[in-house]
Amino acid sequence: MILTASSGPPELLSLVRQLSFCAGHRLLGHEGKCAFFHGHNYRVDLEVTGSTVDSVGRIIDFSALKGLFQGWLDEHWDHGFLLYERDDNALAAIRQIVPTKYFVLPYNPTAENMARYLLDKVAPELLADTGVVASCITVWETDHSCAVARRIVSPKGG
Repeated sequence: MILTASSGPPELLSLVRQLSFCAGHRLLGHEGKCAFFHGHNYRVDLEVTGSTVDSVGRIIDFSALKGLFQGWLDEHWDHGFLLYERDDNALAAIRQIVPTKYFVLPYNPTAENMARYLLDKVAPELLADTGVVASCITVWETDHSCAVARRIVSPKGG
């Protein structure tokens, strides 16, 4: 069912699912301690938006979102290292460890870039057939620091 206000354009509904993972990284070129290998207990707030609801009244079930995104995070980022594709030193070091788990990003693995990667690359693939789009992803690096990537969403979902 498409949602409409009594006298206006179609309404949009959003929901937020919180996810978590643990990972290490380092920031190439950082002027401080983040240049060293270190890790965080990350939290991700995933906001999705849609304009149609199912027979229950949901744009998507919370558990479906968790299954898609937590599954991806567990497989690719959880208990691994996130490294920049141009960080040859870190990549060489991590490849010496057996077993190892790492994920190569096209940019430095800052919280900003992680949020952007999830919003621009991961979310469109995972949500392709769900009727919702990711409108905002927040990556919490600590309890006090986060980065936000947002997309402007139209009532048609993009």
